[in-house]
Amino acid sequence: MAFASTSADRGGNRAAPLIFTLTIFLSASLLFFVQPLFAKIVLPVIGGSPAVWTTAMLFFQTVLIAGYLYAHLSTRYLPVRAQAALHVALWAVALLFLPPALPEDWRLAADGAVALQTLGLFAIGVGAPFALLSSNAPLIQSWYARSGGPSAEDPYFLYGASNLGSLLALLAFPLLAEPLFGAGQIATGFAGGFIALGAGLLSCGLMARGPAIATRKAPEARARDTIAATRIALWLALAFVPSSLMLAVTSKIGTDIGAVPLIWVIPLALYLLTFVLTFTGRTIFKGGWLTQFAQLSIVLGICIFAGVTGAYLGPVQALMLLTAFFAVALWSHRRLYELRPGAGHLTTFYVTMSVGGALGGLFNSIVAPLAFSDLVEGTMTLIVALVLVFQPMLKLTPRTFSRALAIGGAVGALAAVAALALDAAPMGLIGVMSLAGALAFTACHAHPGAAILATALALALPAWLAGPDDRLFHDRSFFGLHQVLDQDGARLYSNGTTVHGAQPLADLGAIRPQPTSYYHPVAPMGQIMASDTGREARRIGIVGLGVGALACYAQPGQDWHFYEIDAMVDRVARDTSLFTYLSACTPDAPTHLGDARVVLQDQADMRFDILVIDAYSSDAVPVHLTTDEAIGLYLDRLTPTGLLVFHISNRYYDIGLPLARSAQARGIPMWRQMTGPEASAVPGYRASDVALIARDPAHVADLLSSGDWVRWETDGGAPWTDDRANALSILRPGVFR
Repeated sequence: MAFASTSADRGGNRAAPLIFTLTIFLSASLLFFVQPLFAKIVLPVIGGSPAVWTTAMLFFQTVLIAGYLYAHLSTRYLPVRAQAALHVALWAVALLFLPPALPEDWRLAADGAVALQTLGLFAIGVGAPFALLSSNAPLIQSWYARSGGPSAEDPYFLYGASNLGSLLALLAFPLLAEPLFGAGQIATGFAGGFIALGAGLLSCGLMARGPAIATRKAPEARARDTIAATRIALWLALAFVPSSLMLAVTSKIGTDIGAVPLIWVIPLALYLLTFVLTFTGRTIFKGGWLTQFAQLSIVLGICIFAGVTGAYLGPVQALMLLTAFFAVALWSHRRLYELRPGAGHLTTFYVTMSVGGALGGLFNSIVAPLAFSDLVEGTMTLIVALVLVFQPMLKLTPRTFSRALAIGGAVGALAAVAALALDAAPMGLIGVMSLAGALAFTACHAHPGAAILATALALALPAWLAGPDDRLFHDRSFFGLHQVLDQDGARLYSNGTTVHGAQPLADLGAIRPQPTSYYHPVAPMGQIMASDTGREARRIGIVGLGVGALACYAQPGQDWHFYEIDAMVDRVARDTSLFTYLSACTPDAPTHLGDARVVLQDQADMRFDILVIDAYSSDAVPVHLTTDEAIGLYLDRLTPTGLLVFHISNRYYDIGLPLARSAQARGIPMWRQMTGPEASAVPGYRASDVALIARDPAHVADLLSSGDWVRWETDGGAPWTDDRANALSILRPGVFR
């Protein structure tokens, strides 16, 4: 909300808005640069596991809370001059940790707790600079309230500038920094920006010359000596909803459509944009129309997550879901702005907001994968949003809200148990749901809002827990949703619309099942394994297990090793009630769990005649498995006549380009075979794209004559390295059309 100028404003420092805005903008930009930068630096040594990414996000969110808490305690207990002196001193200490780099001689201990080691690595490598940057947003706003500048009594407009800096940095890192510079150069640039930030912090601290300007009363009645617990709870909920929904939308689109380039950037960019648009007194995003837009969007979002518009998202549904998320985030952040306290409680407000946002990340990244076997967090978060947006109509109090949750949850859970125990048919399930809804409504009828909430919960739980499901298996891990179902005469292992493996139903009882899909005998991978070279190989390594179809090319006396990052994949592939490739063909072959590059690095004595890299799933590009350093590691793990095989089928990226660059730089030939749509004419065969690298063409002469292998030349680009690799540079033409 904007306030009229006062005499204090007119006599205040007119330069303050510019200096404070530039400083908070630079700080936020650096904050969003250092997160992907350090993750890029350490990726080769800790692996590309989503669990590692989750741990990294946990670190950043935890330090963000710590930074906000430091700002809160500093402004509450120290004079403004002492605040500035302490903060500049901490900035000077943080300079000792620049530029961000991997600590010398740091190595991941394979037998240690990866999460704790990752947290320690981030703390040592970038903890001090990130902590200082995290505290700047609330601290700089608090100093502005003491600067005598225009609107000093309402400094929240600076938060919009902060999020604008975050948004631009978010887009600039993948679109500008990565394509033009290596990680080392970006780190040096970050250090330069951090040094410049010191001048801004010192200037802001010197301009914060006295007590905060008294906050004037506004219609929202924001300024009070104490803040009610219910108000803090509302701040938490309003911060939780957009944070959790952003992650849920990203997961849903990534699961159903695939790892479209920069898919993670779009929801996060929209999330930051809503702060820019709403944390200001001069905005059109306010009032009754925004509330109605949010109400409709929540209902639309629930329908999309529940599958009303189709089991899987298409481009249109994805756009609708993004629009719904944008509307909900706009409304939530505008409500936060309208409920903001006076400048005296500014840091308390931001600490609460940071905790709410972190709870959203914790719920989606940690709690949901452990507690639920399906992607339900989007629906659950939208239900919370539904209660918040309809609160004026429902008129719920903490007591009636708790009562509705308890009664609706208990009745719904009992109804689900009854439906499962009775193995209720669709009509029976409807009957159980109707009874549960009636009981919940009756128990809460004295309060209409609570009755509506309890009834909805009692109806939803049995539908969700006991509804029809034709999947043979479904569960979740940190790596995504795992599903097994029978379709068109085959058993499919999938994640959303992406099929990771298949086995014909007729082959489930066979003594030696025939590989199918990408691994069919006529496919490039099948040609390699069925060739004289494949049959005569003594030791074979497969990075990326799938359902284990390649195992049935194994010959007597061969030593097979599988490498898989997700333990649940190994569990599914070895479950004989689901798939039988491994049990029938290589029952004793070990699966080495973990990121393949990290695991292979520790297996210095391992040498393969054939090493297959089949980890390019879901149209994503695990860059650290494709760099020149990674290829050097693979070659070191081969015998002198060994073959290096890459399965690089991908809708969006041409992964063959960086592979060819590295092969040519090392003076090693590379061949490639790409099968087209005609492959669908062969029953059980799926078109594929495979690259083959060998030190000497003579080692693969028999193989090259058995298929349509083409000698692949480089496009002239530089090989990818751990320091510099740009996935956008290998986008296939027309991806964004």
